[in-house]
Amino acid sequence: MKKLICLATVIITAFAAVFVCSCAKKETAQRSEYDITAAYDAETRELTGRELFTFYNCYDNEFTQLKFNLYGNAFREGAKIKPVSDSIKQRAYYAGESYGSLTVSAVENCSGWSVDGEDENILTVVLLETVYPGQSVQIAIDYTLALAKINHRTGVAQGAVNLGNFYPQLCAYTSGGFLECPYYPCGDPFVSECADYKVTFDAPESFVVAASGREESASAADGRRKAQYSLTNARDFAIVLSEDFTVDSRVENGVEIKYYSLGESDGSGLKAAAESLEYFGETFGKYIYPTYSVVETGFCYGGMEYPALSMIASGQQAQDTVYTVAHETAHQWWWGMVGSNQLDCGWQDEGLAEYSTLMFFENNPDYGYTRAAIVDGATRAYRAFFSVYSQLNGSVNTTMNRSLGEYSGEFEYANIAYNKALIMFDFLRKSLSDEEFTGCLKNYFDKYSGKIAPYEGLIAAFTSCGKDLEGLFSSFIEGKILI
Repeated sequence: MKKLICLATVIITAFAAVFVCSCAKKETAQRSEYDITAAYDAETRELTGRELFTFYNCYDNEFTQLKFNLYGNAFREGAKIKPVSDSIKQRAYYAGESYGSLTVSAVENCSGWSVDGEDENILTVVLLETVYPGQSVQIAIDYTLALAKINHRTGVAQGAVNLGNFYPQLCAYTSGGFLECPYYPCGDPFVSECADYKVTFDAPESFVVAASGREESASAADGRRKAQYSLTNARDFAIVLSEDFTVDSRVENGVEIKYYSLGESDGSGLKAAAESLEYFGETFGKYIYPTYSVVETGFCYGGMEYPALSMIASGQQAQDTVYTVAHETAHQWWWGMVGSNQLDCGWQDEGLAEYSTLMFFENNPDYGYTRAAIVDGATRAYRAFFSVYSQLNGSVNTTMNRSLGEYSGEFEYANIAYNKALIMFDFLRKSLSDEEFTGCLKNYFDKYSGKIAPYEGLIAAFTSCGKDLEGLFSSFIEGKILI
C-alpha cells in the first residue's frame, strides 16, 4: 500500500520453517482452492456469497480445524479495533460514519463452526475428520458482506465499489498455528498463502468490473451480467466495479494491462503500469499472471495492491498517480509473488516496493524522479518524524520489526516501514555494486516466489554475496543507527 504521507547472525533454516510449508518445495504439490460465487446488490450495498474451499494439507502435521480471516467484519459497528484511525476518518467516511459486516450464515461439511478471535475476525471450522499430510478436505461457506460507505479496501467508495478481502480467507499456517490477522488501521494487516481461484461474479449490467483474474466467460440476462474469472498461484483476489469507468488497455510481453479511470485519462497511468511491469519483470523475475489491472477508485490512502490488480486513489495529481502506480506495481513482486509477514515486518514489502519504485524511475528519467531526490525526500521526512517524536515523547522507537498494533499511527508507520526502509536499502546498495544488489534481489525472488519469506530470508539473500552486511541490517532493524 502506498501511504499519502534483527539479528546480527541470521539463522535461516529455523525461521524459514515458520512460514514455508514443506509442500512449497515440491513442484507437484497442490495449492488450496477457492471457488467463490458472489452477487452484488447495488440497492442494499450487499454481496451474497458462497465459497467452496478445498484445503490440501501440505504440512507435516494433521488438522482437525481450519481458521479463516473475516476481514470484512472489521467495518461493523462496535468493532474493538477501528479500521481507520482518527487522522484519516474524514477522508475515509465521505458521507459520515458508516458500517458494514461479514456475516457467516452456514458452513457445510464440518462438525461445528464459530466466529471468534480478538475482534470477531476469525471463522473457526471444526472438521468432520482429521486431515492428515497429503490429504484434502472441502467445505462450503455461505456468507453476506454488507458494505459501508467508505473510501477503503472494502466498501462503497466515491466513484466505485471496492471489494478487497470480500470473502473468508484461510489464515496462514505457522509453527505456532494459524496466524490470526486483526484489522489494524496502520499498514496492511494481511498474511496469506498462495492458492488457486475461480470466481463467478454477478452484478448489475450497468457496472464495469475490474478483477484480479482473467475473464474466462460471461453472460447477461435481466439487466445483470455474470462473469467467471480464474487466477492461479495467487495470495488474494479482489474486484472493483463502477458505472463510471473508462478503460484503456495494451498488451506487453503477453500480459494484458488495463487502466480503469474515473473520467478521462491522459494515458500516463497505463504507460507507468506497463513500463514498470516490464522493468520489474526484467530486473527481479518474470511476472506470472496473464493480466494486470490498475483501477482508480475512492481510497483513503494513495493505493492498495492485490494480485494482478492495484487500487489507485482517484483525485491525485498526475505525477502522484504515476508514482503510486509504480509503487503498487512493485508490490506484485514484493508481497504478491514473494509474500511476507506484513503484521510484524511491514518494512519488508513496503521498503522493497519503495526502493524498487526508485529503481524504476532512476532507469526511466523521463518521469522526472531521481534517485537522489527520492532518497533525500525520505531522509528529510524521517528526520522530521524523529525530531517531532523526540520532542513530544523524549525518545523515539525506531525498531522496524514490530506489530502493526504497536504503531501510534500512520505517521510513525510510514516513516519506519517506508522511509527508513528505503534509506536502509540505499545504504545497502552503496555497500554493493548495482549488479550485486539486483542479483541478490533476483535470488530472493527465485527462492521465495509463491511462498512467505521470513525477513531473515531477505537478509540472507544479501549476506550470501559474501559481504559483511549483518551489522548494517541489525543497526537499522534494531533501531541503533542515527540517520
